[in-house]
Amino acid sequence: MAEKGLKEAFVSNLNGTSLEEVSLGLFLSPVCLLNRGLLMILYCQAKRILPLSFPPISHLFLDLSTLILPLILSCTVLSSILHWVVMSLVFLSVCMSCFIYRSGTHPSAQHQNTKISNFLKSHIEFDQVPFVTLFRVFVNIMTAISILAVDFSVFPRRYAKTETYGTGVMDFGVGAFVFANALVCPEARRKNISGSKMNHITKQLLSVWPLVVLGMGRLVSLKMTGYHEHVTEYGVHWNFFFTLAVVRVLASMLLALLPASQLWVFALLISGLYQYALETSELKTFIIHNQDRKKDFLHANKEGFFSVVGYVAIYLTGVQTGLYVMQPRSLVKEWLRTLFTFLFGSLGMFVILWASQTLVEPVSRRLANFPFCLWSVAESLFFMSCLGLADMALLFSKKASGCHLVPSSWNLCQKHSDIDKKKRGELDRLCLIQAVSRNQLLFFLLSNVMTGLTNTIVDTLSCSTSFSVCVLLLYMFANCSVIYVLHFCGITVKFW
Repeated sequence: MAEKGLKEAFVSNLNGTSLEEVSLGLFLSPVCLLNRGLLMILYCQAKRILPLSFPPISHLFLDLSTLILPLILSCTVLSSILHWVVMSLVFLSVCMSCFIYRSGTHPSAQHQNTKISNFLKSHIEFDQVPFVTLFRVFVNIMTAISILAVDFSVFPRRYAKTETYGTGVMDFGVGAFVFANALVCPEARRKNISGSKMNHITKQLLSVWPLVVLGMGRLVSLKMTGYHEHVTEYGVHWNFFFTLAVVRVLASMLLALLPASQLWVFALLISGLYQYALETSELKTFIIHNQDRKKDFLHANKEGFFSVVGYVAIYLTGVQTGLYVMQPRSLVKEWLRTLFTFLFGSLGMFVILWASQTLVEPVSRRLANFPFCLWSVAESLFFMSCLGLADMALLFSKKASGCHLVPSSWNLCQKHSDIDKKKRGELDRLCLIQAVSRNQLLFFLLSNVMTGLTNTIVDTLSCSTSFSVCVLLLYMFANCSVIYVLHFCGITVKFW
C-alpha cells in the first residue's frame, strides 16, 4: 500500500476513548496554568522582582516547559499513566500553594477566616475575562499539538477522531473550537448592530472571506500535493475552514432574528429537530453510507453539509454563554458563583448526555448529532470552569504573597503606581498565552502549514517514540516562537 493509503488507514475506523479520560486530559491544562503562576510567585518572593532574569528567553522557556511540555507528554509517552501525571501536578500545586500561604503572617484561625472573607468581598479588575482567553488559547494549543501528533504512532489511537461514533479528544477539539469562537463574537460582546439587520448580515457574510480563502487554499494544496486526507471527516472537498465560515454566516442570520436571552432554547430546538430527522428519515443512512461519493457535490461532501446544523446549535449556545459571562461583575464571590454555575451546569449536561447515549444513540462528530452537541458544550463548560477556578486559586495566592504581577490572570483592584503598570505591561508582552491570544487565527494557520511540512519531511509512521516526541517538541517550539516574537514586537496579523 502507498504511503498516502497507509496514513489514511492509520487515522480511520477509530472508536475514541471514555468521557472520563477526555475530561481528565482537559483538567491537566488548568493545573499546569496554576503551577506556572505559582512558580512565578515563588520566584518573586525569592528575588523580590519580576520579570525573570534574561527575558524574553526565560519567560518563553518557562511557558513552554510548564504549559506546552506537559500537554505533549500526556498525549504521547505518558498517556497510559495520565491519572498519575495529573495527581502529581496537583500535589505539586498544593505544596507550592501551602508554602506561599504560610510564608505570610497568619496569627490565628480567626484571622485566616477573616482573610478568606475579605478575599471573597474583594473587587477584581480586568480588561478581558481571563478564563475566556485561557479557554480559547488552550483549545488552539491542544488543536495544534493534536493535528500533528495524530500522524505518529506514539499518539494513542483512542485520542484521534472517531470514524462514526465515539468520543475522541480530537472530536471534542472541533466542537470546542466553534464554541470558543462564539464566546467572543460581536453578539456575545453586546456590540451594537449599526444599520439594518440585513446590512449586518451582509457585513458578516463579507467578514468570513479569509476563512473561505483559507479553505480553498487547503483544498487546492491537498489535491495538488496528494496529501493524505480522511474523507469521512468532512467530505471530499469540504474542510473545517468552510464549516467555520458557513456556521458564522448562518448563526449571524439567526442572531439577528432571535431574542438573545433565549438562544439556548433555539439551540436545543435545532439540535433536537436535527436528531429527530436523523432517527425518522433516511438522512443518517445517507450520511454514513460511504460508497456514493462520485454522484454529485452533495454526496461527496455530505458530512460537511449536514454537520453544520449541529455546529450552529453549539455556536448559539456559545453566544448565550458569552452573553452570561460578559454581564457586569466585580466581586470575587460573584465570579466564583459564575464558575460554579458553569461547573454544575456541565455536570448536569453529562447526566443528560448519559441518558441520550443510552436511549437515543452515541456521540457522533461525523453526524454532529444531539449527543455530540451536548457533549461539546458540557466539556467546554467544564474546561472553562476549571480554568477559571485555577485562576481564582492563583489570585488568592497572589493576594497572600503580595506578588500581583503574574500575567494572563485576574488582579485585585488596588492603587497602582506607574512602575507597576509598566511592569504588568512588560510581563504581558513576555507571556506566551497573550501571544497566542493576539494572533489566534495565524497560530492555527501556521500549525496547519507546519503539520503539512513535517509530514512531507518526516515518515511519521516509522518514527521511534523518542524521535516522535522530539519532532513534536520542535514543531511546537517553532509555532510558539513565531507567535511569541510577533507579540513581543507588538505585531497583530489581521486577515480582514
